Amino acid sequence: MKGRWWLFILAALAVSIVLAGLLSPFASTSPDGLERVAADKGFIEKGEGGAVWKWTLIPGYELPGIKSGSLSTASAGIIGTLAVFGGAYGIARVLKRKRTRRLEE
Repeated sequence: MKGRWWLFILAALAVSIVLAGLLSPFASTSPDGLERVAADKGFIEKGEGGAVWKWTLIPGYELPGIKSGSLSTASAGIIGTLAVFGGAYGIARVLKRKRTRRLEE
């Protein structure tokens, strides 16, 4: 099992990508809890100011340029899954490298 850990990682990534692609189009369009409370209490307009970021890769969880809403949302879910995997993998590599150096000293 020691040398085949990457098979488990790839299988988990594949399952995650399939789930993101298939389930993300069914995500609720209802407001989340904080947004709902702000609307109920009458101060939602105070949080609707200018954007914190001037640009975003996937605005509104839909890819610009794809006309089909379901396909656009599914693609955004897949890209998000790959981005999180890539970030986690990169952090793990850096931490492993630091740990290996510390053990060698």
